[in-house]
Amino acid sequence: MKDDWLLDGRKIPDEVMNYFRKRAVQAIRENGQSPEVVANVLGFDRSCIYEWLKHYDQGGYKALESRQPPGAEPVITPAMDRWLERTVLNSTPVEHGYDTVLWNRDLLADLIKNQFEVTVSGPTVSLHLKALGLSYQKPCYRDGARDEQEVEFFLNQKFPMIQRLAKKMGADIGFEDEAGVGVMTRSGRTWGEVGRPPEIPVSMERGGYNLLSMITPEGALHYTVTGAKVNSEQYNQFLFELIDSRQRPLILLTDHASFHKSQAVREFVRAHRTQLRIFFLPKHCPELNPDEQVWNEIKHNKIGKQPVKGKRDLGKRLFSELKSLQRCTKRIQSFFELPNTKYVLANVG
Repeated sequence: MKDDWLLDGRKIPDEVMNYFRKRAVQAIRENGQSPEVVANVLGFDRSCIYEWLKHYDQGGYKALESRQPPGAEPVITPAMDRWLERTVLNSTPVEHGYDTVLWNRDLLADLIKNQFEVTVSGPTVSLHLKALGLSYQKPCYRDGARDEQEVEFFLNQKFPMIQRLAKKMGADIGFEDEAGVGVMTRSGRTWGEVGRPPEIPVSMERGGYNLLSMITPEGALHYTVTGAKVNSEQYNQFLFELIDSRQRPLILLTDHASFHKSQAVREFVRAHRTQLRIFFLPKHCPELNPDEQVWNEIKHNKIGKQPVKGKRDLGKRLFSELKSLQRCTKRIQSFFELPNTKYVLANVG
């Protein structure tokens, strides 16, 4: 029994039909064969042969290739795609009356129906979003209490002014921050059986240390570790350690912790005005402080993944990791090259 495609030309695969058309036209146009003879040999009607010759005369061999029939008109139009992209990138579901801050495909399908009276499925929305270069991902959360005007003023006016002051004073610019690291600090993931998270023996001992650090764009790191709560007295001691052995004045940027603004700290800075100045970063903007990356490195990339046995062991590991980071100048410099911290390196010199 013959294959279906030998009995019905409509079932001949596209690549085979492409070959037949081109060979038929070549035999007629280049080798001088009669269209009737070619039609008889290939088993096609003469009208097909003449139709192929017509396409060839208009567009060459390329015009003889099989073409996919046009599909249905897309339900989501290009104009709707542009609207979809603007909606996802420039708004949250809350602004459209939904009780969530996260977009998903079904939510967007519902919004399209309300906006354009067009019904589409969630998977269809996903396909369009991917075609627009978007992806479904974990968002970065920003403090809603931050003042964007304050941030803009700091980046465009205040920090450039600080840079000019540093140049005038012959001072270095540093960024300072504090963090707590506990024995039960945990971070990272590991492999295990699906549905059965692996159990890892750890110390459940309470307690930990408070740390203060300062880094500069040149890659310097200064730090101190204490088991006590950080207050004005502790902070002043750290400031004294920063300026005690320095050859150049220091301009320090830090956050709005209460002891940073205490009377005792203000008096200390005033008494050492030629050696030290302190300015404050915008409120609720930890990402603007490169020194935050010191704690990300120590807590999450190092200590949080180590088998800490207790507070004493934690202390040893902290000193070891801080000393190691202190020697890694390039790693510290990289903290100033992140999207939210590269402003520090702008307009230098």
